[in-house]
Amino acid sequence: MTTIGERLIDALTARDVEVIFGIPGVHTIELYRGLAQSRIRHVTPRHEQGAGFMADGYARVSGKPGVSLVITGPGLTNTLTPMAQSRADSISTLTISGVNASPSLGKGLGFLHELPNQHQLVQSVALTSAHVEASSDLDAALDSVFAPFSKGRPGPTHLQIPLDVAGQDACNLSPPKSPMRPVARSRDITDTAARLTQADRVVILAGGGAKAAANEIQTLAEMLDAPVVLTVNGRGIMHKHALCVPASPSLQSVRALINQADIVLALGTELGPTDYDMYSTGDMPRRDHMIRVDICDRQLSRHPVEQAVHAAVHPFVCDLIMQLGRSKDRRDGRARAESTRQAAWDEIGASYRHYVEILHAMRDAVPNALFVGDSTQAIYAGNLYYDHDRVSGWFNAATGYGALGYAIPASIGAAVAAPDARVLCLIGDGGAQFSLPEIMTAVDEGVPIVFVIWNNRGYGEIATSMIADGVTPVGCDPTPPSFDHTAASFGMAYQCCDATAQAVVDALKRLPTDRPAMLEISIPSMPIL
Repeated sequence: MTTIGERLIDALTARDVEVIFGIPGVHTIELYRGLAQSRIRHVTPRHEQGAGFMADGYARVSGKPGVSLVITGPGLTNTLTPMAQSRADSISTLTISGVNASPSLGKGLGFLHELPNQHQLVQSVALTSAHVEASSDLDAALDSVFAPFSKGRPGPTHLQIPLDVAGQDACNLSPPKSPMRPVARSRDITDTAARLTQADRVVILAGGGAKAAANEIQTLAEMLDAPVVLTVNGRGIMHKHALCVPASPSLQSVRALINQADIVLALGTELGPTDYDMYSTGDMPRRDHMIRVDICDRQLSRHPVEQAVHAAVHPFVCDLIMQLGRSKDRRDGRARAESTRQAAWDEIGASYRHYVEILHAMRDAVPNALFVGDSTQAIYAGNLYYDHDRVSGWFNAATGYGALGYAIPASIGAAVAAPDARVLCLIGDGGAQFSLPEIMTAVDEGVPIVFVIWNNRGYGEIATSMIADGVTPVGCDPTPPSFDHTAASFGMAYQCCDATAQAVVDALKRLPTDRPAMLEISIPSMPIL
């Protein structure tokens, strides 16, 4: 007999799943039955929230869905925060869980890990949640939870299998289906090409949905002499190129570049306020001169623009390049990009410039590394202005859903996805305490992550905001652990330094490059009045 749990593992293998992040429990034993015999690697976090964040980080770097496997009830509810982060940033993650036995569902009988309606709860966060009621349902359920990863806007999905179903004899499964991504109409390509050819001042916006077309976007930008503004999740595209503007469109200088263009070509960007209105002014860059290309038709309807194109970015840009041919002879794109970069650099202020200088020094000291961040001052500064040297190499939880505690587990997922890359996990002392135990997973896996903890001994950003609003700071000074002792308890190398670029680089050079390590950067504490 082959059980549904075993058939599930076969089906995941057939869909090229290579890693599962999970914590086994009595409610998932049957789902684990086929795992030891498969070629899928299992990584054990210390908390189910960590499993979800690891899956998110893995997906961003690998380009494949990140999969987590958790128990019924609290195991699943612990993954709702990672699901929400993945949904906000359009990241392909699949959470597989058990659920209590079918006859008990919805009856409130008091079973262990019971929820009133687990399926309905997850449906409020995930793009789709599939329930396997019988062996014959597994095929369709798998197709439904994998479909969003290759068609439409990606995000989190969920599959649940009741305890009494997981061990049943399984039906044979059909080969995986591969839904087609939406392709632009020929008219959209020709119309866009004609308008771009005639325009004098073109600007390109590149978001996370444009990363797969990084090389083609550079070609397009050079053909159009168009500055390319990168959102946070688009960083790494066109690194150090004269047309690249690696600065937030929330900055007035970058908005001016956008607003003064004849045409703006927006590629794979949500146009959401965490990128375009970071300061919550209620004001966004103008969209009445915008051609927007997005894989999600519903997303296109949320922010109306002059022309909306429902298509995946990569094939659209390839077709557009073929259609363009020779366009106008433009010569001011590089000058516009340079003046915007300089104005944006001036605009972010001395404090944030200091952080960015440290980030640049770290990037140059550890080239082609993955920088995975949490909500902390250095990340806020980098999200405003920072040019990374690797596509998909700069991402964090300070945009979108904004979950604290993201960076440590997400960096582990990233390291598993790219075993030949070094990973720098950038996190504050406050955020680190949300998920500090997950570092032991990095130790178990032997992944080369430097956990860079910016320690100002409290929630400095929140205290600053409270003072600015005339509120006496309360609750902003949680005592951090002694990170040198923490690193020792993890069996990790440790360095501490001041917050200067040279000191940070020197400390990085003293740390091992083949296993986890910790670097504490000491930041002066803000006095709490």
